[in-house]
Formats: sequence, C-alpha cells, structure tokens
Amino acid sequence: MGKALEKIAQELRDCKKRVQLIYAFNGTGKTRLSREFKNQIDIKIEEESAESDSKKVLYYNAFTEDLFYWDNDLKNNLEPKLKMHENSFTSWIFENQGQDGNVIKNFQYYTSDKLNPHFNNTFTEVKFSFERGNDEDKNYIKISKGEESCFVWSVFYSLLKQVIETLNISDPIDRETPQFNNLEYIFIDDPVSSLDDSHLIELAVDLSELIKSSDPDLKFIITTHNPLFYNVLHNEFKKGTFKKYFLKKDENNEYNLDSQSSDSPFSYHLFLKADIEKAIEEGELKKYHFNYLRNILEKTSTFLGYDNWSELLPKMDNGKVNPYETRIINISSHSKHSADEITELSADDKRILAYLLGEIKKNHQFK
Repeated sequence: MGKALEKIAQELRDCKKRVQLIYAFNGTGKTRLSREFKNQIDIKIEEESAESDSKKVLYYNAFTEDLFYWDNDLKNNLEPKLKMHENSFTSWIFENQGQDGNVIKNFQYYTSDKLNPHFNNTFTEVKFSFERGNDEDKNYIKISKGEESCFVWSVFYSLLKQVIETLNISDPIDRETPQFNNLEYIFIDDPVSSLDDSHLIELAVDLSELIKSSDPDLKFIITTHNPLFYNVLHNEFKKGTFKKYFLKKDENNEYNLDSQSSDSPFSYHLFLKADIEKAIEEGELKKYHFNYLRNILEKTSTFLGYDNWSELLPKMDNGKVNPYETRIINISSHSKHSADEITELSADDKRILAYLLGEIKKNHQFK
C-alpha cells in the first residue's frame, strides 16, 4: 500500500542513521520529497530569510538552481549574465568567506579550465568567457544548461564545505558565525547529472569524504536517479553507518520507500528489467521502456567488458547485429521532448522490444 509523500518524509526524519541514500527514477518525486522534508522541519521559517540562525535544513535541489537566473538583455545587445537572487547563504559564502576562487576552481574542474566565470564586485551576477590565450577583448557567452548546473553545484559545494568546517568547531562561541548552529540535516537531490562517469565518480568520492569529516550529529539525505553515483556512495560509506532505499511511485500517485538490506550495491538494472516485463505482461509498453532497455544494455556491457552495448544484441545468421534493432533503440531512447516519453508504441515496436529483452535475458544469463 502506497503512502503520501508526507509520510515518506516523516520516515526519513525518524531514521537514526547518519546517512540515508535513496535511489529513484526521474519523475518519481525526489525534488518534491526534499521540499516536503524541509517544510516539516523548518515549518515557520522563510526559505531565504536573512535571519537564518534557526534553520535546521540546508538543501540542494532544482529549487536551488532557481536562485540563479539569466539576464540576456537582447534588447540592448549586452553580454548575457547569470544573476543571483538575494539570499543569506550565497552572500555569506562570497562576501564573508571569499570563496569565489574555490567556486571557480571546482567549476573549471568539472567543465573546462578555459571557461572562466567573472563575478561583479557585489557577487550578484557572473559572466562567462572562454580564454583565447591572447589580448583580445573577452566575448561573454551564455553557458549550457549542464554547465550552469555545474556552476550552481560548485557554489553549493563550497558552501557545504565551509558549513562543515564551521560546525566542526565544537564550541559555538568560537565559530565565526552562529548561522548554522541549529543545522541538523543536509538534503542533496541529484547534484550534477550532466557529468561524465569519471567526474561523477570523483564528485561522489569528494562528497562522501566531506560527509565523513563532518560533525557526527549532522545527518545527510542524498537522492539520485544515477546508478553510478548511487553505487559509488554505497561503497564509500561503512556498513551500519547508512541506510539505503528505493523510492517508487504507484499508479495512484502514492509512494513506497523500500529499504534495501543487501550488502551489495543496488542492482537497479534488475528493477528496470522487471518494469519492462510487467509492462509487457499488462500490454502497457511505452516509448520510455526503450530507454530502460538501453540502460540495461549499457550496464551489462560494462560489467561483461564489451566496448559497446550493441554487441549484446542478438546476431543474425551472418554473425552481425541487425542495424534496425540498434537504430530503434537509439532513436527511441533519445527523445528531445518530455511529451515523447509517453508516446504510444506501434505493435511492431512492442514486438521488437519484447523480443530483444527475451534474447538478452537468455543470452546473458539473467536470473
């Protein structure tokens, strides 16, 4: 029986573990969960109040990115700049702590050392340029959405690191600010999904090391749809120090928070397989199930040591993979618009998807 999101947030509050790690597919409600959790604890506190000494939750999610917005000024043909809504935390990290250098360093590490952020004097806006290696005037550009997410995470990570260093000073009187004295939880929802695997692994390791260095009374909740990020964090924390879950939403828009008791990292691809099998049985295959199939192929090929997931597809009589089957997986798993994800499949597409899953299970010994 599913539960309302309020009950799930209450379960997370009642847990005594220092770290709670939650895996959920995109669209399940991770961001809504972080908001509900925050609202239950900081009930009467304005989200970005200047008087934030009583805040108990610091969180990173899609709403964190909303603190930043673009001023493209197309009318006057001026340089595009990323502006920051006034809030106490970014003011503290930039003006009081002078962390702009660390923000830039982290941002360039995950993007390019040629991509330079330029803050204004009041740290209310930032422009971006590519270094040309000469004395030419800078051309300011609008960075991609993925690069913007990296920048926002770099700001939050610098803030988080400074907060933890501050709270690690045991006597509150000796801390440089009382702003975080009542902080109890850090809620992090899907930090940066646009990173390549190597940088994502490093981000997970850096975050886990920061968490392990923090005050034992500070609790962390981390949600993600990325299995690699989940598995790296799983391996970084010691057994018994954290709890892990799989968050699911049912057809009634209610939620289940399933505790994962295995000592092994979460084998999410088995859940994808089960979801496709259920959709086949109930005649409810959708276009997004091709995305699930591709995920299964990618992770299985990595595990088995293949260079390309298409090598796992069934072979024709000539020993080659049917190019049509590779193409339909590619096309159907790279929709550019969210509306495409609910497009009905043709009977032929459904037949191919069911056939491919069956062959993959048979040829690669899924149990």
